[in-house]
Amino acid sequence: MEKEMMELSSDHHMTKMEEDHHHQLSSSLSPMAVPRIMTRSKGGLVTMPFIIANESLEKVASYGLLPNMTFYLMKDYRMGVTTAQNLLFYWSSATNFLPLVGAFIADSYLGRFLVIGFGSIFSFLGAVLLWLTAMIPKARPSPCDLSVQACKSATPAQYTLLVSSFMLMSIGAGGVRPCSLAFGANQFDKPDNPNNKRVLETFFNWFLNKACIIKCPEDVKQDGVAVDPWNLRTVEQVEDLKSLIRVMPLWSTGIMISINLSQSSFPLLQANSMNRHITKSIEIPAGSFGMFTIIALTIWLVLYDRAILPLASRIRGKPVRLGTRERMGIGIFFSCMAMLISGIIEHIRRGKAIKQGLLNNPEGVVAMSAMWLIPQHCLNGIAEAFNAIGQTEFYYSELPKSMSSIAAAMFGLGMAVANLLASVILSNVDNLTKREGKESWVSSNINRGRYENYYWLLAIMTGFNLLYFMVCSWAYGPCVENMSKKMVEGDGDMPQENVSSPLRPLPA
Repeated sequence: MEKEMMELSSDHHMTKMEEDHHHQLSSSLSPMAVPRIMTRSKGGLVTMPFIIANESLEKVASYGLLPNMTFYLMKDYRMGVTTAQNLLFYWSSATNFLPLVGAFIADSYLGRFLVIGFGSIFSFLGAVLLWLTAMIPKARPSPCDLSVQACKSATPAQYTLLVSSFMLMSIGAGGVRPCSLAFGANQFDKPDNPNNKRVLETFFNWFLNKACIIKCPEDVKQDGVAVDPWNLRTVEQVEDLKSLIRVMPLWSTGIMISINLSQSSFPLLQANSMNRHITKSIEIPAGSFGMFTIIALTIWLVLYDRAILPLASRIRGKPVRLGTRERMGIGIFFSCMAMLISGIIEHIRRGKAIKQGLLNNPEGVVAMSAMWLIPQHCLNGIAEAFNAIGQTEFYYSELPKSMSSIAAAMFGLGMAVANLLASVILSNVDNLTKREGKESWVSSNINRGRYENYYWLLAIMTGFNLLYFMVCSWAYGPCVENMSKKMVEGDGDMPQENVSSPLRPLPA
């Protein structure tokens, strides 16, 4: 009896100790203790300067080099204008395609932070390698005078060093570009905020649902996982694929405007042959005329968002916003106008060059101000402001949130395809127009070539692309922003002037 009492007392003591331990553990994990552990919040506005600076520096290592890179290849590596431009097309194509690979790796494996980090390292290494080609004399062909002697071309090792620097910078862009925008957006992502949630997800035809239908019970394990993932997909995977396929026709309409925007060599040669002086002592470098595209883009965005839309909303008595597809179409139109104006200006410039006896002197300066090139750069900037931003917003609103990095890379993928097609167009124009001993439209001698015809060809192609865009936009039907506005208003009749953001309040 005494032994049993001792055992009961011991059991009671052990139970008491377990209860006390459980109570202490529960207290340490109570909701009141969590704020004391998480003393420092992460993300938010404090991270944005670092994200923006990193993105900007990567752009300097790619976009910032393109204008003057044409002169570098033509003079130091002694390439013709067609060869130099094609090499830049290939570089730009790789730079714009690899972000899609980076987006896949970030979304599926490493995460955005690591991919941005690795991308920054590769971009830095590529810039250093390109710098070395300019600093080390033996890294490029020896300098010589073409008018006096036959100059040696670059050796395979020198070409390899040059192309390697391009590839490293392209790999860096593949890590930085698709993730920075989405990574920055994550800093302000608050799931508990009802205004932060996606209003509506897009569901489509039932021409792909069969991929997620369980045909046989043996296709699924007891835990619900597919035995063969290639034969059976989840509903989410199928819907993601359908979302991607559905936007592809409209995505393809942005390729032509990217072809136009990638024509960097010809405006550079135009500016180099014209009077670039603002005053007697101040001269704008030929490679800096591309800044007018950025200036026009920035000014237009400010005017559009802060002046034009508020004024239109005040006149209409309700918020007025252009939808993403409307902006994409307007951008294509302005791009067509930019190519048309470029051809007109070049036609006038070439005529003056011939009158001044500069037909065989491409280095001569025409008595015509290079400021005449500003309108075509401004039109390109406005075109990019409408189309590029409209495309990016369109992909973000139409593709699922799980594909946010891929959505960010879609525009870059279009530019990659555009650069390859631009190379095909340029090579064909060069080969077809120099037959029978004729001078090529895109000759290295800008005064003997017919660059205006090349610009007008692009304008005609862009005009047909605008018609193609209208057909694709009509076939696409309503998009998320349209349906979101309809849900907010609770009305079946939906006007055409759509509110581009479903989060913007509407009048009753």
